[in-house]
Amino acid sequence: MTHVPRIPARPEPDADGGAGPWSAAGGSAAGDDHSPDPRPLDPLPPPPSQPVREPVFTLPGTVMAMAGIMVGVQLVRSAIPFPWDLNVLVWFAFIPVRYTTEYTGLPGGLAADVWTFFTYALLHGSWMHLLSNAFCLVAFGTPVARRFGAARFWTFSAVAAAGGAAVHLAVHPYDMAPVVGASAAIAGMMAAAARFVFDAGGPLAGLRRPHDPAAYRRPARSLGETMTNRSVIVFVALFLFMNIAIGLAGSAVIGQAIAWEAHLGGFLIGLFAFRVFDPVPKV
Repeated sequence: MTHVPRIPARPEPDADGGAGPWSAAGGSAAGDDHSPDPRPLDPLPPPPSQPVREPVFTLPGTVMAMAGIMVGVQLVRSAIPFPWDLNVLVWFAFIPVRYTTEYTGLPGGLAADVWTFFTYALLHGSWMHLLSNAFCLVAFGTPVARRFGAARFWTFSAVAAAGGAAVHLAVHPYDMAPVVGASAAIAGMMAAAARFVFDAGGPLAGLRRPHDPAAYRRPARSLGETMTNRSVIVFVALFLFMNIAIGLAGSAVIGQAIAWEAHLGGFLIGLFAFRVFDPVPKV
């Protein structure tokens, strides 16, 4: 709201014909026709401060984009007829027998032999599968994306997905079941995050550290030094135990096989290839 200062109005003449404190010419009663009113005007109030706009989302754009792509793919698959969805799996899921038999009847040829190492990570078996992976993507992909930047983060995720597919192929070379899900890529993010988030001064060093950009730019220690950190040891042990246990019990518990070997492959990529992608120079 615009503020306009009030100007004192000219007082009415007194009963004796005078002008009160003001003379007819605008001067004072003392006869000083040119002296200003000694009473200062009230200063203008300061303009209202602009409210600080907080960002609606604090997640890195790369993490949001990756989650959005996975949701978009699942929406399309949910909307198309079932036979079409089967064609999507045949074309883009990772199917081991594609690489180990001379002729399987799978479409795509050599090009599909290459892209299915990556595209399977954008497909999911159900909405519950997608939501669980999206949650883990937000939790573990966020620190890695903040440290790596967009280009390195996307490339690292693709390499981790391919590493997970390669390990699954090595263990199940003649399996005809399609492998889908971003779990291998996210496992790589988990391992990469473990390389720096537990260090002193890292994002998990204090309650306010996750919001400190400097926490993501601290030089990481070598893998051997990292594995002397008790928090890292517990984290790696829990990952291995949970994935092996869930993988072995998956068929009995949820009636669906879980490619835990692919998770392990992605995790190993994250541990050992972290230095290749890390933009922060060593000390």
